[in-house]
Amino acid sequence: MTRTTMKGLLLASSILGSAGLAHAQDVTLTIESWRNDDLAIWQEKLIPAFEAKNPGIKVVFSPSAPTEYNAALNAKLDAGSAGDLITCRPFDASLELYNKKHLADLTGLPGMENFSDVAKAAWTTDDGKTTFCVPMASVIHGFIYNKDAFDQLGLSVPTTEEEFFAVLDKIKVDGNYIPMAMGTKDLWEAATMGYQNIGPNYWKGEEGRLALLKGEQKLTDEPWVEPLRVLAKWKDYLGDGFEAQTYPDSQNLFTLGRAAIYPAGSWEISGFNTQAQFKMGAFPPPVKKAGDTCYISDHNDIGIGLNAKSANADAAKTFLSWVASPEFADIYANALPGFFSLNSTPVKMTDPLAQEFVSWREKCKPTIRSTYQILSRGTPNLENETWVESANVINGTDTPEEAAKKLQDGLDSWFKPVK
Repeated sequence: MTRTTMKGLLLASSILGSAGLAHAQDVTLTIESWRNDDLAIWQEKLIPAFEAKNPGIKVVFSPSAPTEYNAALNAKLDAGSAGDLITCRPFDASLELYNKKHLADLTGLPGMENFSDVAKAAWTTDDGKTTFCVPMASVIHGFIYNKDAFDQLGLSVPTTEEEFFAVLDKIKVDGNYIPMAMGTKDLWEAATMGYQNIGPNYWKGEEGRLALLKGEQKLTDEPWVEPLRVLAKWKDYLGDGFEAQTYPDSQNLFTLGRAAIYPAGSWEISGFNTQAQFKMGAFPPPVKKAGDTCYISDHNDIGIGLNAKSANADAAKTFLSWVASPEFADIYANALPGFFSLNSTPVKMTDPLAQEFVSWREKCKPTIRSTYQILSRGTPNLENETWVESANVINGTDTPEEAAKKLQDGLDSWFKPVK
Protein backbone atom coordinates (compact mmCIF):
# COMPACT_ATOMS: atom_id res chain seq x y z
CA MET A 1 0.00 0.00 0.00
CA THR A 2 1.43 3.38 -1.03
CA ARG A 3 1.88 6.25 1.35
CA THR A 4 -0.71 8.23 -0.65
CA THR A 5 -3.26 5.43 -0.34
CA MET A 6 -2.60 5.17 3.39
CA LYS A 7 -3.13 8.92 3.81
CA GLY A 8 -6.37 8.69 1.87
CA LEU A 9 -7.67 5.86 4.04
CA LEU A 10 -6.72 7.68 7.22
CA LEU A 11 -8.41 10.85 5.98
CA ALA A 12 -11.56 8.96 5.02
CA SER A 13 -11.58 7.22 8.37
CA SER A 14 -11.15 10.55 10.14
CA ILE A 15 -14.01 12.15 8.19
CA LEU A 16 -16.33 9.21 8.83
CA GLY A 17 -15.39 9.19 12.50
CA SER A 18 -16.10 12.90 12.83
CA ALA A 19 -19.40 12.55 11.00
CA GLY A 20 -20.41 9.67 13.25
CA LEU A 21 -19.46 11.68 16.35
CA ALA A 22 -21.45 14.70 15.16
CA HIS A 23 -24.44 12.51 14.38
CA ALA A 24 -24.29 10.93 17.81
CA GLN A 25 -24.11 14.24 19.64
CA ASP A 26 -26.08 16.82 17.66
CA VAL A 27 -29.80 16.56 18.22
CA THR A 28 -32.38 19.14 17.16
CA LEU A 29 -35.55 19.40 19.26
CA THR A 30 -38.65 21.13 17.91
CA ILE A 31 -41.20 22.79 20.21
CA GLU A 32 -44.86 22.97 19.17
CA SER A 33 -46.67 25.98 20.69
CA TRP A 34 -49.58 28.40 20.26
CA ARG A 35 -47.62 31.27 21.83
CA ASN A 36 -46.37 32.89 18.64
CA ASP A 37 -46.05 36.17 20.56
CA ASP A 38 -43.20 34.54 22.50
CA LEU A 39 -41.01 33.68 19.49
CA ALA A 40 -38.41 36.38 20.20
CA ILE A 41 -38.21 35.46 23.90
CA TRP A 42 -37.45 31.83 23.03
CA GLN A 43 -34.95 32.69 20.30
CA GLU A 44 -33.13 35.45 22.16
CA LYS A 45 -33.27 34.36 25.82
CA LEU A 46 -34.50 30.86 26.63
CA ILE A 47 -32.94 28.72 23.90
CA PRO A 48 -29.47 30.35 24.09
CA ALA A 49 -29.43 29.81 27.89
CA PHE A 50 -30.22 26.11 27.45
CA GLU A 51 -27.87 25.49 24.52
CA ALA A 52 -24.97 27.16 26.34
CA LYS A 53 -25.16 24.46 29.02
CA ASN A 54 -26.11 21.57 26.73
CA PRO A 55 -23.80 21.48 23.70
CA GLY A 56 -25.01 19.02 21.11
CA ILE A 57 -28.72 19.74 21.69
CA LYS A 58 -30.25 22.38 19.44
CA VAL A 59 -33.77 23.69 20.04
CA VAL A 60 -36.20 25.21 17.53
CA PHE A 61 -39.34 27.02 18.71
CA SER A 62 -42.01 26.47 16.03
CA PRO A 63 -45.33 28.09 17.00
CA SER A 64 -48.68 27.99 15.22
CA ALA A 65 -51.40 30.65 15.30
CA PRO A 66 -53.26 30.34 18.64
CA THR A 67 -56.64 29.66 17.03
CA GLU A 68 -55.17 26.95 14.80
CA TYR A 69 -52.93 25.24 17.35
CA ASN A 70 -55.22 22.52 18.69
CA ALA A 71 -56.35 21.31 15.25
CA ALA A 72 -52.87 21.58 13.71
CA LEU A 73 -51.22 19.77 16.63
CA ASN A 74 -53.75 16.92 16.59
CA ALA A 75 -53.26 16.46 12.85
CA LYS A 76 -49.46 16.37 13.24
CA LEU A 77 -49.64 13.93 16.15
CA ASP A 78 -51.96 11.62 14.23
CA ALA A 79 -49.63 11.78 11.21
CA GLY A 80 -46.50 11.24 13.31
CA SER A 81 -44.99 14.55 12.22
CA ALA A 82 -45.32 16.59 15.43
CA GLY A 83 -42.31 18.11 17.18
CA ASP A 84 -40.49 16.54 20.11
CA LEU A 85 -41.90 18.94 22.69
CA ILE A 86 -45.57 19.86 22.99
CA THR A 87 -46.73 23.05 24.69
CA CYS A 88 -49.66 22.02 26.87
CA ARG A 89 -52.91 23.84 27.42
CA PRO A 90 -54.34 23.30 30.92
CA PHE A 91 -56.65 20.46 31.91
CA ASP A 92 -58.85 18.51 29.51
CA ALA A 93 -57.22 19.30 26.15
CA SER A 94 -53.86 17.97 27.34
CA LEU A 95 -55.39 15.12 29.34
CA GLU A 96 -57.03 13.94 26.13
CA LEU A 97 -53.64 13.96 24.39
CA TYR A 98 -52.20 11.86 27.21
CA ASN A 99 -55.12 9.43 27.11
CA LYS A 100 -54.54 9.03 23.35
CA LYS A 101 -50.90 8.16 24.16
CA HIS A 102 -49.58 11.28 22.42
CA LEU A 103 -47.90 12.62 25.59
CA ALA A 104 -45.37 10.68 27.66
CA ASP A 105 -45.56 10.09 31.41
CA LEU A 106 -43.24 12.62 33.11
CA THR A 107 -44.06 11.77 36.72
CA GLY A 108 -40.49 10.72 37.54
CA LEU A 109 -38.73 13.42 35.50
CA PRO A 110 -35.85 15.04 37.44
CA GLY A 111 -37.06 18.52 38.43
CA MET A 112 -40.73 17.59 38.77
CA GLU A 113 -40.24 17.70 42.54
CA ASN A 114 -40.00 21.49 42.16
CA PHE A 115 -43.77 21.76 41.70
CA SER A 116 -46.65 21.48 44.17
CA ASP A 117 -49.73 19.34 43.58
CA VAL A 118 -51.71 22.52 42.81
CA ALA A 119 -49.09 23.55 40.24
CA LYS A 120 -49.27 20.12 38.59
CA ALA A 121 -53.07 19.80 38.77
CA ALA A 122 -53.70 21.02 35.21
CA TRP A 123 -51.47 18.28 33.76
CA THR A 124 -52.15 15.34 36.06
CA THR A 125 -54.58 12.45 35.60
CA ASP A 126 -57.83 12.51 37.56
CA ASP A 127 -56.50 9.91 40.01
CA GLY A 128 -53.49 12.15 40.76
CA LYS A 129 -50.97 9.43 39.91
CA THR A 130 -49.50 10.57 36.58
CA THR A 131 -48.18 13.98 35.49
CA PHE A 132 -47.64 14.43 31.75
CA CYS A 133 -46.49 18.06 31.30
CA VAL A 134 -43.99 20.25 33.14
CA PRO A 135 -45.82 23.29 34.57
CA MET A 136 -44.47 26.53 33.09
CA ALA A 137 -46.66 29.45 34.10
CA SER A 138 -49.83 30.61 35.78
CA VAL A 139 -51.86 33.81 35.83
CA ILE A 140 -52.98 35.43 39.09
CA HIS A 141 -56.20 37.32 39.75
CA GLY A 142 -56.64 40.45 41.81
CA PHE A 143 -57.27 44.16 41.29
CA ILE A 144 -55.09 46.73 39.51
CA TYR A 145 -55.67 50.29 40.60
CA ASN A 146 -54.75 53.83 39.51
CA LYS A 147 -52.28 55.01 42.17
CA ASP A 148 -52.62 58.64 41.08
CA ALA A 149 -56.39 58.47 41.58
CA PHE A 150 -55.99 56.85 45.00
CA ASP A 151 -53.48 59.53 46.05
CA GLN A 152 -55.70 62.31 44.74
CA LEU A 153 -58.70 60.99 46.70
CA GLY A 154 -56.71 60.04 49.80
CA LEU A 155 -57.62 56.35 49.53
CA SER A 156 -55.86 53.43 51.18
CA VAL A 157 -55.63 50.00 49.59
CA PRO A 158 -58.52 47.90 50.95
CA THR A 159 -57.82 44.59 52.65
CA THR A 160 -61.33 43.59 53.77
CA GLU A 161 -64.68 43.42 52.00
CA GLU A 162 -66.00 46.32 54.09
CA GLU A 163 -62.97 48.50 53.25
CA PHE A 164 -63.32 47.57 49.56
CA PHE A 165 -66.87 48.88 49.33
CA ALA A 166 -65.98 51.97 51.40
CA VAL A 167 -63.29 52.79 48.82
CA LEU A 168 -65.74 52.27 45.95
CA ASP A 169 -68.27 54.54 47.70
CA LYS A 170 -65.69 57.34 48.07
CA ILE A 171 -64.70 57.11 44.41
CA LYS A 172 -68.37 57.18 43.36
CA VAL A 173 -69.22 60.18 45.55
CA ASP A 174 -66.20 62.12 44.22
CA GLY A 175 -67.44 61.59 40.66
CA ASN A 176 -64.16 62.08 38.81
CA TYR A 177 -63.63 58.37 38.16
CA ILE A 178 -65.74 55.33 37.41
CA PRO A 179 -65.10 53.26 40.54
CA MET A 180 -64.48 49.98 38.71
CA ALA A 181 -63.93 49.15 35.02
CA MET A 182 -65.77 45.95 34.10
CA GLY A 183 -68.62 45.16 31.73
CA THR A 184 -70.97 42.20 31.42
CA LYS A 185 -71.52 42.08 27.65
CA ASP A 186 -68.77 39.52 27.00
CA LEU A 187 -69.94 37.42 29.99
CA TRP A 188 -66.56 35.78 30.73
CA GLU A 189 -65.23 38.91 32.48
CA ALA A 190 -67.97 38.68 35.08
CA ALA A 191 -66.94 35.13 35.95
CA THR A 192 -63.17 35.21 35.45
CA MET A 193 -62.40 38.64 36.89
CA GLY A 194 -65.43 38.64 39.17
CA TYR A 195 -66.62 35.35 40.66
CA GLN A 196 -63.37 33.38 40.25
CA ASN A 197 -61.38 36.38 41.51
CA ILE A 198 -63.14 36.96 44.82
CA GLY A 199 -64.72 33.50 45.30
CA PRO A 200 -61.73 31.57 46.71
CA ASN A 201 -61.81 33.71 49.88
CA TYR A 202 -65.33 32.37 50.53
CA TRP A 203 -65.03 28.72 49.51
CA LYS A 204 -61.48 28.51 50.96
CA GLY A 205 -59.64 27.80 47.75
CA GLU A 206 -58.64 24.19 47.20
CA GLU A 207 -60.63 23.05 50.24
CA GLY A 208 -63.90 24.14 48.64
CA ARG A 209 -62.96 23.23 45.08
CA LEU A 210 -62.05 19.66 46.02
CA ALA A 211 -65.17 19.35 48.21
CA LEU A 212 -67.23 20.29 45.14
CA LEU A 213 -65.51 17.60 43.08
CA LYS A 214 -66.17 15.00 45.77
CA GLY A 215 -69.82 15.98 46.12
CA GLU A 216 -69.25 17.12 49.71
CA GLN A 217 -70.33 20.69 48.82
CA LYS A 218 -72.80 22.10 46.32
CA LEU A 219 -72.91 25.41 44.47
CA THR A 220 -76.04 26.22 46.47
CA ASP A 221 -74.06 26.07 49.74
CA GLU A 222 -73.22 29.34 51.47
CA PRO A 223 -69.48 29.47 50.52
CA TRP A 224 -70.50 29.44 46.83
CA VAL A 225 -73.55 31.72 47.04
CA GLU A 226 -71.93 34.40 49.18
CA PRO A 227 -69.44 35.58 46.52
CA LEU A 228 -72.40 35.91 44.13
CA ARG A 229 -74.05 38.20 46.68
CA VAL A 230 -70.89 40.30 46.84
CA LEU A 231 -70.76 40.35 43.04
CA ALA A 232 -74.34 41.62 42.88
CA LYS A 233 -73.22 44.71 44.82
CA TRP A 234 -70.68 45.57 42.09
CA LYS A 235 -73.51 46.79 39.85
CA ASP A 236 -73.60 50.21 41.51
CA TYR A 237 -69.91 50.87 40.81
CA LEU A 238 -69.38 49.85 37.17
CA GLY A 239 -70.54 53.07 35.50
CA ASP A 240 -73.35 53.82 33.09
CA GLY A 241 -74.01 51.29 30.35
CA PHE A 242 -71.81 48.54 31.78
CA GLU A 243 -74.25 45.96 30.39
CA ALA A 244 -73.14 46.90 26.85
CA GLN A 245 -69.46 47.28 27.79
CA THR A 246 -67.02 44.82 26.15
CA TYR A 247 -63.69 43.57 27.48
CA PRO A 248 -61.67 45.99 25.27
CA ASP A 249 -63.97 48.81 26.47
CA SER A 250 -63.06 47.97 30.07
CA GLN A 251 -59.34 47.90 29.28
CA ASN A 252 -59.58 51.29 27.56
CA LEU A 253 -61.58 52.91 30.38
CA PHE A 254 -58.86 51.96 32.83
CA THR A 255 -55.76 52.71 30.76
CA LEU A 256 -57.19 56.09 29.68
CA GLY A 257 -57.47 57.02 33.36
CA ARG A 258 -61.26 57.13 33.49
CA ALA A 259 -61.69 54.31 36.03
CA ALA A 260 -59.91 53.91 39.35
CA ILE A 261 -59.95 50.10 39.79
CA TYR A 262 -59.76 47.22 37.32
CA PRO A 263 -60.68 43.62 38.34
CA ALA A 264 -57.76 41.92 36.69
CA GLY A 265 -55.86 38.96 35.47
CA SER A 266 -52.09 39.40 35.62
CA TRP A 267 -51.85 38.91 31.85
CA GLU A 268 -52.87 42.59 31.57
CA ILE A 269 -49.57 43.83 33.03
CA SER A 270 -47.48 44.13 29.85
CA GLY A 271 -50.23 45.87 27.90
CA PHE A 272 -51.18 48.22 30.72
CA ASN A 273 -47.52 49.16 31.25
CA THR A 274 -47.32 50.46 27.68
CA GLN A 275 -50.75 52.12 27.58
CA ALA A 276 -51.38 53.70 30.99
CA GLN A 277 -49.86 57.12 31.62
CA PHE A 278 -50.26 56.90 35.39
CA LYS A 279 -48.74 54.90 38.23
CA MET A 280 -50.39 51.55 38.96
CA GLY A 281 -50.59 49.26 41.94
CA ALA A 282 -52.36 46.00 42.71
CA PHE A 283 -54.10 44.38 45.66
CA PRO A 284 -55.37 40.83 46.24
CA PRO A 285 -59.08 40.02 46.63
CA PRO A 286 -60.14 41.51 49.99
CA VAL A 287 -60.96 39.00 52.72
CA LYS A 288 -64.33 38.92 54.46
CA LYS A 289 -62.96 39.95 57.87
CA ALA A 290 -59.59 41.23 59.08
CA GLY A 291 -57.32 38.35 60.02
CA ASP A 292 -59.00 35.81 57.71
CA THR A 293 -56.73 33.59 55.60
CA CYS A 294 -56.52 35.01 52.08
CA TYR A 295 -56.80 32.87 48.96
CA ILE A 296 -55.81 33.75 45.41
CA SER A 297 -56.67 32.29 42.04
CA ASP A 298 -53.20 31.33 40.81
CA HIS A 299 -54.44 29.57 37.72
CA ASN A 300 -52.32 27.14 35.71
CA ASP A 301 -52.09 28.43 32.16
CA ILE A 302 -49.26 26.77 30.24
CA GLY A 303 -47.05 23.66 30.46
CA ILE A 304 -44.80 21.61 28.18
CA GLY A 305 -44.71 17.87 27.53
CA LEU A 306 -42.90 15.17 25.57
CA ASN A 307 -44.27 13.75 22.34
CA ALA A 308 -44.52 10.05 23.17
CA LYS A 309 -43.24 9.21 19.67
CA SER A 310 -40.24 11.56 19.74
CA ALA A 311 -37.07 9.99 18.32
CA ASN A 312 -35.07 12.25 20.66
CA ALA A 313 -36.69 11.40 23.98
CA ASP A 314 -33.50 11.52 26.07
CA ALA A 315 -32.49 14.95 24.79
CA ALA A 316 -36.08 16.15 25.18
CA LYS A 317 -36.11 15.01 28.81
CA THR A 318 -32.86 16.90 29.38
CA PHE A 319 -34.60 20.01 28.06
CA LEU A 320 -37.74 19.40 30.15
CA SER A 321 -35.66 19.03 33.32
CA TRP A 322 -34.15 22.41 32.51
CA VAL A 323 -37.67 23.87 32.06
CA ALA A 324 -38.36 22.53 35.57
CA SER A 325 -35.34 24.40 36.96
CA PRO A 326 -35.19 27.72 38.85
CA GLU A 327 -32.99 29.13 36.04
CA PHE A 328 -35.75 28.69 33.44
CA ALA A 329 -38.34 30.02 35.90
CA ASP A 330 -36.37 33.23 36.41
CA ILE A 331 -35.77 33.92 32.71
CA TYR A 332 -39.30 33.05 31.59
CA ALA A 333 -41.24 34.90 34.28
CA ASN A 334 -39.21 38.11 33.87
CA ALA A 335 -39.42 37.97 30.07
CA LEU A 336 -43.23 37.67 30.29
CA PRO A 337 -44.37 39.74 33.30
CA GLY A 338 -47.81 38.53 34.36
CA PHE A 339 -47.13 34.91 33.43
CA PHE A 340 -45.73 33.60 36.68
CA SER A 341 -43.50 30.60 37.25
CA LEU A 342 -45.15 27.65 38.95
CA ASN A 343 -41.78 26.51 40.32
CA SER A 344 -41.61 26.25 44.12
CA THR A 345 -38.45 28.40 44.09
CA PRO A 346 -39.64 32.03 44.32
CA VAL A 347 -38.73 34.27 41.37
CA LYS A 348 -37.87 37.90 42.03
CA MET A 349 -39.68 39.95 39.39
CA THR A 350 -38.04 43.02 37.89
CA ASP A 351 -41.45 44.49 36.96
CA PRO A 352 -42.90 46.11 40.12
CA LEU A 353 -46.54 45.38 39.26
CA ALA A 354 -45.73 41.74 38.50
CA GLN A 355 -43.75 41.52 41.74
CA GLU A 356 -46.76 42.84 43.66
CA PHE A 357 -48.97 40.10 42.21
CA VAL A 358 -46.50 37.28 42.81
CA SER A 359 -45.76 38.46 46.38
CA TRP A 360 -49.28 37.39 47.37
CA ARG A 361 -48.12 33.77 47.15
CA GLU A 362 -46.13 34.40 50.33
CA LYS A 363 -49.22 35.28 52.40
CA CYS A 364 -52.22 33.75 50.55
CA LYS A 365 -53.10 30.16 49.68
CA PRO A 366 -53.23 29.39 45.95
CA THR A 367 -56.08 27.69 44.12
CA ILE A 368 -57.22 27.27 40.52
CA ARG A 369 -60.51 28.29 38.90
CA SER A 370 -63.20 26.07 40.37
CA THR A 371 -64.79 25.13 37.04
CA TYR A 372 -61.72 23.98 35.11
CA GLN A 373 -60.92 20.50 36.40
CA ILE A 374 -63.49 17.83 35.49
CA LEU A 375 -66.55 20.04 36.16
CA SER A 376 -66.82 21.43 32.63
CA ARG A 377 -66.66 18.16 30.69
CA GLY A 378 -70.40 17.70 30.38
CA THR A 379 -73.42 19.59 29.07
CA PRO A 380 -74.31 22.12 30.28
CA ASN A 381 -70.69 23.24 30.60
CA LEU A 382 -70.19 24.68 34.10
CA GLU A 383 -67.52 27.15 32.99
CA ASN A 384 -69.73 28.70 30.31
CA GLU A 385 -72.80 28.64 32.56
CA THR A 386 -70.81 30.42 35.28
CA TRP A 387 -70.06 33.18 32.75
CA VAL A 388 -73.77 33.63 32.10
CA GLU A 389 -74.92 33.51 35.71
CA SER A 390 -72.16 35.80 37.01
CA ALA A 391 -73.25 38.40 34.44
CA ASN A 392 -76.93 37.84 35.28
CA VAL A 393 -76.24 38.43 38.97
CA ILE A 394 -74.41 41.70 38.28
CA ASN A 395 -77.09 42.80 35.81
CA GLY A 396 -79.77 42.00 38.40
CA THR A 397 -81.67 39.58 36.16
CA ASP A 398 -81.01 36.63 38.53
CA THR A 399 -80.64 36.70 42.29
CA PRO A 400 -77.51 35.03 43.68
CA GLU A 401 -79.66 32.19 44.98
CA GLU A 402 -81.38 31.68 41.61
CA ALA A 403 -78.03 31.70 39.82
CA ALA A 404 -76.52 29.17 42.22
CA LYS A 405 -79.51 26.84 41.81
CA LYS A 406 -79.27 26.99 38.02
CA LEU A 407 -75.56 26.17 38.15
CA GLN A 408 -76.04 23.27 40.55
CA ASP A 409 -79.05 21.88 38.63
CA GLY A 410 -76.99 21.92 35.42
CA LEU A 411 -74.10 20.17 37.14
CA ASP A 412 -76.39 17.57 38.73
CA SER A 413 -77.77 16.67 35.30
CA TRP A 414 -74.50 14.98 34.27
CA PHE A 415 -71.80 15.12 36.95
CA LYS A 416 -71.05 12.23 39.30
CA PRO A 417 -68.82 13.15 42.28
CA VAL A 418 -65.20 12.01 42.18
CA LYS A 419 -64.61 9.43 44.89
